[in-house]
Amino acid sequence: MHIAILSRNRHLYSTRRLIEAARERGHEVSVIDPLKCVMDVTSRRPSVYYRGETLPRYDAVIPRIGASVTFYALAVLRQFEVMGVYPANESVAIGRSRDKLRSLQLLARAGVGMPVTAFAHSPDDTQTLVRLVGGAPLVLKLLQGTQGRGVVLAETQQAAESVIDAFRELDANFLVQQFIHEAGGADIRAFVIGDRVVAAMLRQAKEGEFRSNLHRGGSASVVKLSPQERATAVRAAKTVGLNVAGVDIVRGHDGPLVLEVNSSPGLEGIEAATGKDVAGMVIGFLEKQARPGRTRTRGKG
Repeated sequence: MHIAILSRNRHLYSTRRLIEAARERGHEVSVIDPLKCVMDVTSRRPSVYYRGETLPRYDAVIPRIGASVTFYALAVLRQFEVMGVYPANESVAIGRSRDKLRSLQLLARAGVGMPVTAFAHSPDDTQTLVRLVGGAPLVLKLLQGTQGRGVVLAETQQAAESVIDAFRELDANFLVQQFIHEAGGADIRAFVIGDRVVAAMLRQAKEGEFRSNLHRGGSASVVKLSPQERATAVRAAKTVGLNVAGVDIVRGHDGPLVLEVNSSPGLEGIEAATGKDVAGMVIGFLEKQARPGRTRTRGKG
């Protein structure tokens, strides 16, 4: 196959590993910076130009789209879909995952377990927001935050109201979420490919920190998931529409609770913690699934 990887930096660990895995399995691979693409969107023969040249027909495309370039990069991915290229994750599904509120609403409709979450616009509803999630301590999350940035733990009612007021002064969209005490500052990253969890790690926050993200200094170790946790992770990914996903789960008293579904999960932490060739599994999935025009949405919506 000829595989395209949409990435702004070919030297990032995840991009580099996907290149290595593809070449080890005998495939040709090209790394394309989506911001340097020009799209011919009106022609009967839609195409993408890169550095002044028309890109060839690819068999599959792997989107590694950073949050800061979501809008344009998704437009480029949709163009590949219109051209019949099979995407590891479709543009519509990535768009859902990047909208935290929308993805949580979809998960709730599907009956996937989650921490109690509330959202409001009016400053008159602050006390209602706090009450809905069970009071302080509670977690506030900016809708556009990534890697633990824009996530705040408010330990008292006064702190919660102060942070909410500050976010509103900045005209920021945010969620208020129940704090899961029993998680003990730990969560699980389940890496889903297709219809199964291929690897999982337990992420533990460093002392004095409640965010377990590895970018925030958390540590990772291999973890064995229960059948319910595996089923929850796969169901969450499918609900959002992702073939390749990192599903973040906390262990609550009543079972697994999904925090987030990530459409561009990093490979470095999961491969180091588990010793598994996750990049090779992604390429293996494409080998089985990639067919011309097999994209469900074909760029629609």
